[in-house]
Amino acid sequence: MAVPAVLSIDQGTTGSTCLVVGADGRVLGRSYSEFTQHFPRPGWVEHDATEIWDVTCAVAREALESASGAEVRSVGLTNQRETVVLWDRETLEPVHRAIVWQDRRTQPLCRALKDAGHEDEVRRRSGLVLDPYFSGTKIAWLLESDPDLRSRAEGGTLAVGTVDSWLIARLTNGAAHVTDPTNASRTLLFNLGDASWDDWALDLLGVPGALLPEIRPSSGDFGTTAGEHLGIEVPIQGVAGDQQAALFGQGCWTSGLAKNTYGTGAFLLLHTGDTPVVSEHGLLTTAACDATGGLSYALEGSVFIAGAAIQWLRDELGLVSSAADSEAMASSLEDNGGVYFVPGFVGLGAPHWEADARGALFGLTRGTSSAHIVRAALEAMAYGTTEVLRAMEADSGVETAELRVDGGASLNDWLMQFQADVTDVPVRRPPIVETTALGAAGLAGLAAGVWSSADDFLGAQGEASRFEPGPRGPKRRVAMQGWNRAVRASLAWARDQG
Repeated sequence: MAVPAVLSIDQGTTGSTCLVVGADGRVLGRSYSEFTQHFPRPGWVEHDATEIWDVTCAVAREALESASGAEVRSVGLTNQRETVVLWDRETLEPVHRAIVWQDRRTQPLCRALKDAGHEDEVRRRSGLVLDPYFSGTKIAWLLESDPDLRSRAEGGTLAVGTVDSWLIARLTNGAAHVTDPTNASRTLLFNLGDASWDDWALDLLGVPGALLPEIRPSSGDFGTTAGEHLGIEVPIQGVAGDQQAALFGQGCWTSGLAKNTYGTGAFLLLHTGDTPVVSEHGLLTTAACDATGGLSYALEGSVFIAGAAIQWLRDELGLVSSAADSEAMASSLEDNGGVYFVPGFVGLGAPHWEADARGALFGLTRGTSSAHIVRAALEAMAYGTTEVLRAMEADSGVETAELRVDGGASLNDWLMQFQADVTDVPVRRPPIVETTALGAAGLAGLAAGVWSSADDFLGAQGEASRFEPGPRGPKRRVAMQGWNRAVRASLAWARDQG
């Protein structure tokens, strides 16, 4: 008998993954492919939106072809959130390369808006800070970069959106220009209070409201795929930004549950229920999903560079041949030798929010080896996560009982044990760490009836692994002091512009 299933499209920063997830929780089909990263200037990061579409479409077809016995009833979609695409409504052709969430070109605009005294009001309305990370200033830059684009935008012939909107437009042949609250809440243009586009913010950044997609619930109707693209015509019924999708996939849909995703960056979210919590410790307030895919809220802290640091060690320095090598290299050392790595390649995110920070290594001696540097890059993921977790506890008044983890680097047992030791909190890793894709599948599958409830969806995933704080914990928590010192030094370098 055919197994009811969902096609989940996980469009990430460095590649696209597609899973076919059966009602019994099994992954029936899987495919992945990377795409090109473009760095036209220092601090600028771009993607070719057409290449994203081509790669994603090809990967989806491969996953479907490998999923024998699956009856795909719905499509779920999750995406790199703050990356922006601007395209022609009629031809569906992009008019500029996509500007990636890591891109820092709008730092002068963000600084000008801060100097003009707008940040407090931006934060009150959107839950965000004025930083190049978010989509709104990228849209403003695109419209200011070319007078023709501004004219076409105001004339209604262009559309803009995060990558979810772009892929849905292509999948539906332009029939749907839509997004969901979790993606909308990452733009600076979404009002958390009334869950709609904010006219004040649109005016502030000079973005015509007609450019933007319609906001729909994360579990529901987002159009139907045209048959020529994937070979099937099925409804798109689940959409969420990658981190909120992972939060849902981990079963964190009620207040007080937290997860961390170790991907290109590290993203820690704490569900706060149906009420937005305003942070006093450098965190963000963002939209999330409840157990039905409806609107709820979370606190978020973003560490911009996590797994990307290991990719850098592999591709640029040649210190590892694969990410898996990092575990053995870190394990080979008794300690870090006093070496700390602050991965500020594109600035520092929560809780510091210093856009001018850059990557730095501290504590190097003649005895420092490649293993020390690799270990320092792994340790940085755990230290950054611990900083954010402590800030969340301070904002929410809730002591974390368990940290749920996912993403590629969570497969590194050494790192997960180090994380448990440094935070003094148990770490829970699900049997399938691709919870971003699973979350999108869950949101779509609930709408399609593949799962009768969120608990039914979570129960199908199976048993998780746990890492308890161990005897090395006290020593490793002391090492956190060295990390704090390294961060202070990195911040001082960034702020000394004399």
